[in-house]
Amino acid sequence: MNRTLLFDSPFLLGFDHTRNLIERAAKAANEGYPPYNVEDAGDGRIRITLAVAGFTPDQLSVTVDDNQLTVIGKRDAEASSSPERAYLHRGIAARGFVRTFVLADGMVVEGALLEHGLLHIDAVRPEPAHVVRQVPIRTAG
Repeated sequence: MNRTLLFDSPFLLGFDHTRNLIERAAKAANEGYPPYNVEDAGDGRIRITLAVAGFTPDQLSVTVDDNQLTVIGKRDAEASSSPERAYLHRGIAARGFVRTFVLADGMVVEGALLEHGLLHIDAVRPEPAHVVRQVPIRTAG
């Protein structure tokens, strides 16, 4: 991937983390399967819904590492290529997947629910505590 010229400026020091977030988000945007929705649920809450028809909870994994939400679906090899089935048309995907989302600092994934072939993942950004800090004033000499 080409680096963003904006972040290679000698005047922007210490923005490596921001550049890495943008590159991770661009990589995640190129993934096409499974389809998903992202909903604003209000009050700093979001819901990500992935269409994972045919997957069981044992075949799905949801992890958060370094502000990156990763959803992995693994299919059993023998279950997806059963010899007794002769498909005239096969439009339901029978492949595994890895789907990633970059979370903002402070976002917390509360849980995941699988219902009717849809995996719902709920996340929230807690309201930050308002902190007022007194800065001491020193005198020279």
